Amino acid sequence: MSVDESDRYPDLDADERTTLTQFLDQYRRRALSLLQTLTDEQARSRTLVSTDLTAGGVVKHLAHMEDHWFTARVGGGELPEPWASAPSNTQPSWDMGSAVHDTVDQIADLYLAACARSREVTERLASLDTKAPRPSFGKGPVTLRWVLVHMLEETACHVGHLDLLTDPTRATGDSAY
Repeated sequence: MSVDESDRYPDLDADERTTLTQFLDQYRRRALSLLQTLTDEQARSRTLVSTDLTAGGVVKHLAHMEDHWFTARVGGGELPEPWASAPSNTQPSWDMGSAVHDTVDQIADLYLAACARSREVTERLASLDTKAPRPSFGKGPVTLRWVLVHMLEETACHVGHLDLLTDPTRATGDSAY
């Protein structure tokens, strides 16, 4: 019996780079799989009354963060579309809010493309100690290691949000508690 790639647990004795990338990829797959369980309408809807978060908005935000941290920051490139022309200065949460105009397939494609660019940057940089050509937080450049750990934290946190936003028991009123 073959193991489904989405269920594969990261290697237990890998080097640091492999460990970080395998865990990040595991959370990336989880985010994508949770989004893809939804219809377009479900991905756009606010399922928790206490927040404006939508599942589509969370995954579109993750795509933005992939491109921000890997492509533009540590990779030294320019932000691709739709981020390059997004009204980030006047609408800082544009990535999350604009997802109401997107389909699940469009958001999934955007996220997959951003993750592919992030993997390319990670593979291209020789060392986890490689510093970004641009400073962050007004303090100095981050390293590839920092970006991997930060994106692992960001993605895992948002997968937790997606678990809540896509929980089918909320829609039916059923509860295990």
